[in-house]
Amino acid sequence: MKIAFFEIKPEEKEFFQRHLSEHELHFFDGTINEALKEEADYEAVSVFVHSWIDESVLQKLPKLRYIQTRSTGYDHIACDLLYKRGIVASNVAGYGGPAVAEFAFSLLLNATRHTHTAIHRAKEGIFAYEDLKGIELFGKTLGILGLGTIGSQMARIGKGFGMNLMAWSRSKRPIVDELGIDFTSLDSVLRGSDVVMIALPLTPSTRGLIDEERAKLLKKDTIVVNVARAEIIVASLYADLTNPLCLDVIDDLRHVARPNILYTPHMAYYTKEALQRIMEISLENMVAFIEGKPLPNCLKSGCQKNYNIS
Repeated sequence: MKIAFFEIKPEEKEFFQRHLSEHELHFFDGTINEALKEEADYEAVSVFVHSWIDESVLQKLPKLRYIQTRSTGYDHIACDLLYKRGIVASNVAGYGGPAVAEFAFSLLLNATRHTHTAIHRAKEGIFAYEDLKGIELFGKTLGILGLGTIGSQMARIGKGFGMNLMAWSRSKRPIVDELGIDFTSLDSVLRGSDVVMIALPLTPSTRGLIDEERAKLLKKDTIVVNVARAEIIVASLYADLTNPLCLDVIDDLRHVARPNILYTPHMAYYTKEALQRIMEISLENMVAFIEGKPLPNCLKSGCQKNYNIS
């Protein structure tokens, strides 16, 4: 089978060459939009989050039967166009729980204890800290939007910090009873939390979920941590909100300099362990397709999932 990999890292290339050596493999450092200059006869394609799969790409892949994204999010793939052509798709679900949840708390701790500022000052020989008074997480209320792999791990970490837990999600999970989470409405979570962490996929019903009206429910000092997708928050709020914002995603990089924003460049997933899980799950998906077996992470139904806002 002729398979193309885009946005590939050296360790990923070595991994797939080792496990798919009987197939004709093609590797590209750039996105599929950059690298695919003309028609190609790839039967399967593997991409990452910066490759946009749209009509212009599909027209160049007349023999394509399967596409995978080596990510959990799949908003960069026009699923409806794939299914009209009989092309199946898969993502990598469940790989990022510890990595992304832990990173969310690293951002939160920087916001509450100003460690990034203190470290920077110390390196410059400045040891004053009187203006860096922090706040404790113990006893504060953590509101989590989405209780999938990442959101559930956020809840476990928050419990370890001695935080009170609230959550809103598409469905009630066993962890709600396990940790004593107040499973309630979206508005109640926004209204009652000292910290709001977003762990939702980007779907038609979560796009713009936090809009101007819902933002008014937040207390003025509520910290918002978004390590999911920037579009879950309405674009204008990145400029208008005065709440502390801890972001691994952002609508417009021009907002990064705002004093209430701590921003990192979409790196929450980037750990040794998570990258290994990405490769292993991607390989599992690819092998299932090659062998004609059901895809473990098929997006055929996933693309249609929506959230009940109530």
